[in-house]
Amino acid sequence: MPLQHLFIIYLIGTLIVFLPAFGFYKLFQKAGAPDTWVMQELAQRPKHWVFWQFIPVGGWFISMGIFIEFAKIFGKYSVLHHAGASLLAPVYFPYIANTKDTKFIGAEAARKHKKSGVREWIDAAVFAIVAATLIRLFIFEAYTIPTGSMEKSLLVNDFLFVSKISYGPRVPNTPLSIPFIHNYIPGLGTKSYSQAIKLPYIRWWQKPVRRGDAVVFNFPAGDTVIHADGFESAVPYYEIKRKDQAGEPTYYMAGGRTMKAGPGEILNDPQNFPIVVHPADKTDNYVKRCVAVAGDTIKIIKSDVYVNGVKQVAPPNSPFKYVVEVKENVSLDEAGLEDIGIKLNDGDFYQDDPQNRYRYVINLTTAEKAILEKSSLIKKIDPDLDEEPHPLMIFPYDTLHKWSVDNFGGDGLWIPKKGVSLPLTAENYSLYERAIRVYEHNDFYMKDGKFFLNGKEVTSYTFKMDYYWMMGDNRHNSQDSRFWGFVPEDRIVGKASLIWFSWDKGPRWNRLFRFVK
Repeated sequence: MPLQHLFIIYLIGTLIVFLPAFGFYKLFQKAGAPDTWVMQELAQRPKHWVFWQFIPVGGWFISMGIFIEFAKIFGKYSVLHHAGASLLAPVYFPYIANTKDTKFIGAEAARKHKKSGVREWIDAAVFAIVAATLIRLFIFEAYTIPTGSMEKSLLVNDFLFVSKISYGPRVPNTPLSIPFIHNYIPGLGTKSYSQAIKLPYIRWWQKPVRRGDAVVFNFPAGDTVIHADGFESAVPYYEIKRKDQAGEPTYYMAGGRTMKAGPGEILNDPQNFPIVVHPADKTDNYVKRCVAVAGDTIKIIKSDVYVNGVKQVAPPNSPFKYVVEVKENVSLDEAGLEDIGIKLNDGDFYQDDPQNRYRYVINLTTAEKAILEKSSLIKKIDPDLDEEPHPLMIFPYDTLHKWSVDNFGGDGLWIPKKGVSLPLTAENYSLYERAIRVYEHNDFYMKDGKFFLNGKEVTSYTFKMDYYWMMGDNRHNSQDSRFWGFVPEDRIVGKASLIWFSWDKGPRWNRLFRFVK
């Protein structure tokens, strides 16, 4: 944890304790208490609370508790008084100190005050919300798997605990938000947060992401989205923009049907397809596996991933698409495959060619492929590779890098590392332009073969953050770094740690309380 972050934490705690002192002075005179130590004595509360105020972050809330107890011994019991004491202490205490009817009544009188049933519920609810919010921000958060991009390691409707402390808790960029709601208010569709206060990227007790970790992060390309059914991060705004510029149509799902929109039909219709911009911590949450870390070089050859020149072993439950050809007069169906131990999900099984009923495309793990190869019904099994370049879909969206889903990275794509300088060239400009301009907040562009950073011509750039390369275990059904590039460290939410519940037309009992591998 950088010293400046630790300094900020204790500076905030110091200000919380000392800013209300202007109001405390007169109240101390009325109560005969010179400091918080005697304040605790008069309120008949444990004196060791005074020392707890030095606990990072948690001490802030202990100070607020001390202030509330102090307000009580002056006969202030209402919700508004306690909200003022805890949240607006520098204003609240001078106010009541200069109010004529403020009198010291002591701890005994304060204890005799009886709360109404409603007040008991309010106090309990406030405590629960504050405690749960702190846990969610700094320790762990619940998360649900919405898509099949991590199958068969993580399944749709797996409910996870995401550890925030694995990589260090991240301070929210937008602290003014409704508790337990991510970016939209359910039922209303309006933003659940305000950007009246914006904080820079701060992460306490930071630890690096490791290769192989299942990571939850904010979708990097989700800062701008179409806020309509079938869009958001499912059909990213930037993808639509690229297709419009190329004169290509956009396909999307609406009402259970596949819809087609011509160039400009979506972006030129803000009434039906409103554009919404989110801060970094309020973009949609994704979960993928970290394949390469900062400083690594990655490439994909015929679906095999190479990191720093070494072929990587795929996760054991990672499926790949295969073209399966059966013998004549033999047919396959999902029920028959499941009978021999091959579990299929939506889209895992279909005929390769409707005119050829002997060829199928099946999504199989290595173990499932081995089972099928032993079957006397099978003629042959070949990988179903996607080697066609898609410049509108595949990062970095140019014709210079003719990469595909299964052949990616050329001679090797370098993952940016904090503090390392990159020589800028026309060949790598499209690869790192968004990271330099958007993620690291620079005015950066190339003109006439020259590079300009914040108004000055440069030949290299030194990165301010670490970056990561994320891919889904379900490699042929995953929108991941191959489609939108690097994940900066400020988008990292936490590590997927534990499956605490799972549902598919009923509980999946065998998945409960599994640690995520």
